[in-house]
Amino acid sequence: MELSCGVRGRAGQTAAATAALPPPAAPPPPGAGLLMDAESPGEEDYESLPTGASLSTHMTAGAVAGILEHTVMYPVDSVKTRMQSLQPDPKAQYNSVFEGLKKIIHTEGFWRPLRGINVTMLGAGPAHALYFACYERMKRTLSDIIHDGGNSHLANGIAGSMATLLHDAVMNPAEVVKQRMQMYHSPYKSVLQCVRTVKRTEGLGAFYRSYTTQLTMNIPFQAIHFMTYEFMQEQINPQRQYNPQTHIISGAIAGAVAAAATTPMDVCKTLLNTQENMALTSVNISGHLSGIANAFRTVYQLGGVAGYFKGVQARIIYQMPSTAISWSVYEFFKYFLTKREANKKTPR
Repeated sequence: MELSCGVRGRAGQTAAATAALPPPAAPPPPGAGLLMDAESPGEEDYESLPTGASLSTHMTAGAVAGILEHTVMYPVDSVKTRMQSLQPDPKAQYNSVFEGLKKIIHTEGFWRPLRGINVTMLGAGPAHALYFACYERMKRTLSDIIHDGGNSHLANGIAGSMATLLHDAVMNPAEVVKQRMQMYHSPYKSVLQCVRTVKRTEGLGAFYRSYTTQLTMNIPFQAIHFMTYEFMQEQINPQRQYNPQTHIISGAIAGAVAAAATTPMDVCKTLLNTQENMALTSVNISGHLSGIANAFRTVYQLGGVAGYFKGVQARIIYQMPSTAISWSVYEFFKYFLTKREANKKTPR
């Protein structure tokens, strides 16, 4: 993402540099992406926020993108959680996302698919603020080291993976509460009750029981996600201008590829978060299941190889629009904030 973008044609720059008095800027050619006003060769480009941009700028853009990503598609996420159940109640078995949503609304009420959305919003804001801020800073630093002045897929992947460490540290407790409230016949009436009950009966460690599993899933997920997004941008938006359509398409494809590849670990994470009583009892596990290896073994015992891909359709349907929303919102904020910064530097 460090490739130059949003600058005027080379001929226009040369003429401006050699003329005694710079002529008025020519309008961009038809069909070009959106360019920043009053941009000069020495200013920062849109693709990376200005070096002078405060940390709060990165974090604000990330927080808004994260909250929208998780809330807009939340009902689909609720169905996904239930479809990943290894021993579902007969009344909570769904063949498709649409059937699942319709059945949940019809039998449990219109608002049931949104249970737990409040804790998700509380977690998604700070988690994504740290996530995007860390990604931008690390990507720029690593790209300069690996491929000075250019885009490095390796740098993108490493930056995305490191950013995940911060994201999941904040988001994991929210995931535990959210998924327990999403399950069929959940005994919890509110987020606060769920937090108190889990803390009292299972201890604080329960909120991080799936942390290593989530990292094992999310590090490759984010590496694939960022690398695919950057690759798609190179293919359909080589000038790296602000172009909402390309950000949406790239984000959706990146989300689908990463979601499909990491579904097995997501199934294991759901099992660790929900601690399905029926599933654990059927394989004679007493107490609480913990650890990646135990979760992986239990999923195979209960569902075989196919068990690792339970809910893959719902996961892809959820991730495609979610990542598209996240990237399009984030890229808009980058464009808007960078343009505002450029306008501040423009002499009046």
